[in-house]
Amino acid sequence: MIRQYQSSDTDALVSIWRSASTLAHPFLSDGFMAQEDENLRNLYLPNAETWVLEQEAASVGFIALIGAEIGGLFLCPSCHGQGLGKILVDHAAGLKGPLSVEVFERNHIGRHFYDRYGFSETGRYRHDASGEMTIRMTMPSV
Repeated sequence: MIRQYQSSDTDALVSIWRSASTLAHPFLSDGFMAQEDENLRNLYLPNAETWVLEQEAASVGFIALIGAEIGGLFLCPSCHGQGLGKILVDHAAGLKGPLSVEVFERNHIGRHFYDRYGFSETGRYRHDASGEMTIRMTMPSV
């Protein structure tokens, strides 16, 4: 089931983000991750259009949208490879049309997912806060 985010979801979603980020972003500093934890709780989740994916009444993933841009897509690592990320992106694209996303160049998990989905690279830049290269990608129009 996919449903809209509620403030009571915050701790569960931050936990999902933390475990998925540890796996996908081992190159990010502890200080950056601590700041992102605060940003997720106080800035990103309250201000983005966030959709929560549940299985058996437990949150297992989420997608946060800023207009037609994916601000974040995270799943419990135990749920990777089951098509759940695609379900969330399909849901978001159904609402917003073709989406864009920015993914760290060294996030091989995220890049592989978006490549398989059909997103294509449209630009690169250095992410100021982390110092990491970031790839901007867009999905094809349907």
